[in-house]
Order: sequence, then C-alpha cells, then structure tokens
Amino acid sequence: MKRFLISTLSAAACIGMMAQDAKYIFYFIGDGMGLGHVNATEIYNRDVLKNEQPLLMLTFPVASQARTYSASSPITDSAAAGTALSTGYKTNNYMIGVTPDTVAVNSIAVDFMNDGYAVGVGTTVQADDATPAAWYAHAANRSMKKKIAPQAAGSGLSFLAGGGFKLGGKGDEGFPEFIEVMKKGNYEIAEGYAAFNNLKSGDKFPDKVLMYSDNPTWGQVGYTIDSIPGAMTCAQITEACLYTLSNANPDKFLMMIEGGNIDWAAHANDGGAVIKEILNFQDAINVAYQFYLQHPDETLIVITADHDTGGMSFGRPGKNQNIAYADAQKISKDLFGDWTRKWGKETVNPTWEEMENVLRDKLGFWTTVPLTDGETQQLKEMFNETFITRNGKDENTLYHTFNAFTAKAFDILNTHLGIGWTTTSHAGNFVPVYAIGANSSYFTGNLNNTEIPLLIKKAAGLK
Repeated sequence: MKRFLISTLSAAACIGMMAQDAKYIFYFIGDGMGLGHVNATEIYNRDVLKNEQPLLMLTFPVASQARTYSASSPITDSAAAGTALSTGYKTNNYMIGVTPDTVAVNSIAVDFMNDGYAVGVGTTVQADDATPAAWYAHAANRSMKKKIAPQAAGSGLSFLAGGGFKLGGKGDEGFPEFIEVMKKGNYEIAEGYAAFNNLKSGDKFPDKVLMYSDNPTWGQVGYTIDSIPGAMTCAQITEACLYTLSNANPDKFLMMIEGGNIDWAAHANDGGAVIKEILNFQDAINVAYQFYLQHPDETLIVITADHDTGGMSFGRPGKNQNIAYADAQKISKDLFGDWTRKWGKETVNPTWEEMENVLRDKLGFWTTVPLTDGETQQLKEMFNETFITRNGKDENTLYHTFNAFTAKAFDILNTHLGIGWTTTSHAGNFVPVYAIGANSSYFTGNLNNTEIPLLIKKAAGLK
C-alpha cells in the first residue's frame, strides 16, 4: 500500500509538472494508419533494420486508442473522420466541416488563430482532399472540389501544402483560377520544396505560403518505395511548415501534418509500401521531436489516425514468411499496375519470360522471395487470363483499378511478407493515439476521435 501511495503521488507530481500551456503544437494524422500498420512497421524496424529502439512514436509516454465511427456509419470515411479530428463534431460520411444537417462548424484552427497562433496544414496527398480540407472548408460532399479548394484563400492559414490538388487534375481549368485566388489572398506560391527554399533566401519571407509538388504522382508526392527523384517528402513538408509558422509567430503555433500516402498504399493492400510510408511519416515526426527537445515544457506532439484502412494484420497461413522481403520490393502496386496495363496494351506478343524478368527485378520473386511451384503456376495462369485471353477480372480500390495479374502478384508478395488484409476499403478498428510534451497526459484512455481536438485546445489553455 505504501509503495502504491508513493507511485500515485509521483504520478500526480509528474502531471502537475506538465500543467504549463502548450505553445507549440504538432498534430500528426497518419491517414489509414491502424494498429496493425504500426505493428508491422515496428516488426520491420526491429527485425530488418535491427534498431534497438522502437519506432519514435512508440517511445512516447502516452499510448492510447481512439474510436472512429461517423454519425452515419460504424465505418467512417476520411471526410467525416477529418471533420471529427479538426472540429470535435461527428458528421456523416462524405461531409466536410459541417454537421449532418449541413450546418458549418469551424475547425480548431479558427480558435487558435483568434488566440494569436500561427496555423499551418500539410499533407503528402492533395491539399484539398478530405482530411486537410476539414481544417479550412465546409462542404456537403468531399467531391465538391471547385467549392472546397478556394476556401483556403480566406482561411487565415499561414501555410498550406500538399502533393497537388483535386482541383488540379488533368484538363481541369479551375486550377489556374484557384492559384490566382490564393495569390489574391496574399499567398506566395512555392512549386516544390526547392522553390520553398528559394523563398527563404529572399529579402523578406512571406507571411503566407502555398506549397505543392512540382511533379505530383496521381496528385500526391509519390510513394517512398518508388524512389522518385526529387519527390517531396512528409519531413520536408513538416520542415517547411515549421519554418513558415516560426516566422509568422515564433511565440506560438499549431500545425496539422497528414501522412496521406499510408492510406493510399493500404487501399491498394500494398504491405511493403505501407511500411515504407510509415517510416517516412516517422521522419516527419522526428522533425517535431527535435523541436520538442529544444522546447520540452512548451511543446505538445499528438499523433493519431483518421481511420484504419484495409484491416492490415501480421500473420498469414503458409511457410516462408519474412517481413524482410519488403526490401525486395522496388515498386509500388500502383506504379506496377499502371506499367503492366500499359505493357499489356502496347506489347504485340506479350510473353511470360518477359514478365518473369520484371517480377525478379521489381518484386524479388524467385531470387529473394522463394515462390512455390504452385504460386508460380498461379502467376502463369493469371498472366494468360490477363494478357493473352484477356478474361482477367480487375480489382477496384478507392484510388486505383488493378488488373488481375497485378492483384495476384501482390497477394502472393503479401503472403510471403506475412501481411493480411480484410478489405481494400476502410475498417472500423480502433486507431492509435500517441503523445508527448506539455499536457500530453490529457490524451490517455480510449478516446472518441472528437475528444482529440478539444483536448488539444485544453492543452493550450483555450476554452
């Protein structure tokens, strides 16, 4: 009893020491990042990278969970979840910044800006996609891109960044007009991270910055696993946001950074790409952590997810499972799928031998990944169905449509990685919550996702 009393008093003392209001707040959202995604990445971190320390977010003193259901479904979409995480209100799937009856609700960005904070939002996918849009826009449906993107101009955000914009798709005439609207809102445009660095070398750094990739891939920055030269990273977006906000108000700021590619890879059921994206996300978190080490009493870092995508887990039936095979994968499922579709159309007489060489080179099949004779035969049969008789059935996911051969090849790769999936859509599982710094103790327990933004306000001393 005495030992318990001492421990309780020590814990209370620690909480008391963390009572100072948070002045510098980093809010990270791993889109689609469920507990299974984090677990698989930690296994890779430990067994393949041989790191003695767990993933950075797993070392944070607060590790809890959040419930993600929306007002209309036990399985949320990113619009409803993004609204919950930015405003503290539940809404229906597909809705952004509004209640189920379409009444506009402000994100906590408004409260923080009213209190003098500089606020920034960054993502690795489109900056007008659901999660970032919920910080500055109101729309009855997330598809209303011509209505959503322009609202950023009057939002008051000091920084907005993404891989691209839904409004900036091929042949979309609204994008140049949107850029002009942003310029009229006093935003300086940085097309790429190098362009942002050029802004830093000017006589006066701008008050507001809009940054997007100068070479977006499907509207996002591109997958880490594809090793795209010059691709903008989540860490660079975080660094640019930190620099901009520190310039706008060195005394207090709030930023939300989304690792959006995690979700895209999980929708594709691409286990290797998910792992590499979460490691990329960790690099971004480390930018915040290094800042925290310089300002430990005034900084708060909160990490969570909007939902689980794919129901990813570690452990499948069968032999020869090794997560190290993730390093044999040199291409994302999205890029491989696009290549095989184009190759199948343009090649006059596609042969198995040609495809076999590609599988060796890009996925490590038969060289690093020990396929069974049965798996090889399955691939040959699916090759014929997809490219010869053309009877293969496509696999449709949220962001991509894959031919049958690509779907089979990556299912076999996932089997050898030991990674299983329940869906190519969202799952209703709890998502992780990690926190460190000023008033991080507020984020304990099993939370409703609507509590998180309200607790961030509380941590900063805002009503």
